[in-house]
Formats: sequence, C-alpha cells, structure tokens
Amino acid sequence: MRAVIQRVNYARLFIDDEVYSKINKGLLVLIAVENNDRINDIKWLVKKICEMRIFSDSNKKLNLSVRDILGEIMVVSQFTLLASTKKGNRPSFIKALKPKEAIKVYNNFIAELEKTFMKKIKTGLFGKEMKIELENDGPVTIIIDSKNKDL
Repeated sequence: MRAVIQRVNYARLFIDDEVYSKINKGLLVLIAVENNDRINDIKWLVKKICEMRIFSDSNKKLNLSVRDILGEIMVVSQFTLLASTKKGNRPSFIKALKPKEAIKVYNNFIAELEKTFMKKIKTGLFGKEMKIELENDGPVTIIIDSKNKDL
C-alpha cells in the first residue's frame, strides 16, 4: 500500500459539487492498493498513521501524533499513487489492484483504522470523481509505502 499523508488544518471532499465529507485539524490520507497487498500491509500502515509524530508540541518540535492532538482523519482512495513513469509519457498503473478487489482492501483498511484510532474515519467514495479542498499545515506531507519502508 502506498499513502500520501498531509497534515491539514481542514479538508473538504466534494462529490458532484456537494460536500461529501470534511475534517478539521488532522490528516488527509491518500491511499493506493497494490496487487499483492495483504493484511500485514494494512496493519503496518494503520499503526504508522496513528502513531506518526508530525504535529508540533509547545516547543515547536514534531512530537505529537494525530491521536495526541485529538485530530481527525480523512482517507481517500487514489490508485494514481502507484503510477509507473519509467517508460514513455503515459503512466502505467499495472501495480494497482483491480477495482473489484481494491475496494475490499480499501474497506478493510478503513475498518482497521477506525478500530485502532477509535474514531470515525471520514472518506470519499471509492471509484468516484472527487474534488478535495484543503489547507496543508506546515506544509507537512509524508509518503509511506508498505513495500518500501525506507520512504
């Protein structure tokens, strides 16, 4: 699984020009599901998201997690995070799990995140065209890949 995590002051997700979901201070997580993602990828990524210390403490040090600040989380599926741009000018998405299977993994990810975070997770709608308005705080943007833990 690959995720782009943005620390935000707010995020609003629109479907058909209507607000579908929104969060205040917290994390906007864009997530892509790969062909060979398993439950251990989900659990590893969920733990990272919940425990990552990317919010400032009173000394302006990145020492607090989204849990510590009582923040919110919004998760949006985005298969384009798995784009391969190795050849040519048209990205290849061969690593992305087919939608019928990816939605199951995505829903399992949301369920695991809600269980671990102990709060309702806001989402978009899998496979829908969406617009996201956000204010990136910092800006702080982190890329995490369960297959490449060095990222």
